[in-house]
Amino acid sequence: MHVLAFDTSSAAVTAAVAEWQEPSIPPEVVATATPGESFSFVMAGEGPAIRAERTEVASNRHGELLAPMIADVLAEAGITAADLDAIGVGLGPGPFTGLRVGIMTAKSMSDALAIPAYGVSSLDVLARMHDFVAYDHDHDIEHDFAVLTDARRKQVYWAVYDAHGLQVLDGPDLATPAILAERLRGRVTHLVGAGAVLYREQLADFTIVERAPYPAAGELAQLVVEPAIRKVSPEPLVPMYLRRPDARPPGERKKVTPV
Repeated sequence: MHVLAFDTSSAAVTAAVAEWQEPSIPPEVVATATPGESFSFVMAGEGPAIRAERTEVASNRHGELLAPMIADVLAEAGITAADLDAIGVGLGPGPFTGLRVGIMTAKSMSDALAIPAYGVSSLDVLARMHDFVAYDHDHDIEHDFAVLTDARRKQVYWAVYDAHGLQVLDGPDLATPAILAERLRGRVTHLVGAGAVLYREQLADFTIVERAPYPAAGELAQLVVEPAIRKVSPEPLVPMYLRRPDARPPGERKKVTPV
């Protein structure tokens, strides 16, 4: 099984190809199986292999970079689009224009290739990338942590996760760094993501984790492999904006009275 994943929710564009091969079932397991028994065998510790991955800070060039990056990772993985079994895409939250590039690409490829496209919260991807980042080794205590991404306009998108980076405990939401600092003080000690790095001065009371500030497509692909293997029907790809776009439909035209 091959999964293509990409994310355009942040200042970076990222794409990756993951491959999962169903482990062979040892002969002794087959020999002891009841005739007609349906079972699956998964080797402990095995997971999808990342065959290719690219990430580039895009600024406002998401539309320019994504298609060539997808072509590059497919070529490096030694496959074509026709070999794909599923697509994974980051749903944000993120700015309107960049986020739309990734989601529309996922929808188009899903339709053209007749394969499922799974959407994943980009904050969830970052949380999985930083699981146990706040673990207290001295006292063997698991601490929650928060993920922050840049929402522009001097605001951040944020969510609080458990120590494993699996469960959302609060959010996702939108806030200024100062207001968020008050809300998180005493609840978490560690902040991850580009939003935390960008506003480190306003968030000085917390430990800012500077590594891996952007969602990585390799992690996103691994999150998509499981539902793809189980052939779970994907939910509609709905972007998480958390704020209305700047564009507004034009209002009613003003009436002009002839002089």
